[in-house]
Amino acid sequence: MARIRVKNLLIRTYIGFNPDELINKQDVIINLELETEIPHSALEVDEPLDILDYKTITKKVITFVQEGRFKLLEALTKNILDIIMEDERISWARVEVDKPHALRFAESVSLEMEASR
Repeated sequence: MARIRVKNLLIRTYIGFNPDELINKQDVIINLELETEIPHSALEVDEPLDILDYKTITKKVITFVQEGRFKLLEALTKNILDIIMEDERISWARVEVDKPHALRFAESVSLEMEASR
């Protein structure tokens, strides 16, 4: 079993329900963790034989977040987790989404969700 991490993915999107948040994109920071098996054959020949392509999954997440509009950080996080878990090779995943400057005296607010098979 291997754990893949995508750290500090910075994306601009519409997030929130206050009037200014509905018309201005904001930054979100996304961290992903995925568990998957790496076939022994791929390791032996150092070739991407039947391995999980984390670049493809990351691109799906980026496109979804950039093109979407979200009122709740909870809904955004759950939808990202659902996208990741579409790939049957992923046995476990954790998603954390940070919304910088969401609260006046805090650096950010984050929400974390995970799923497993």
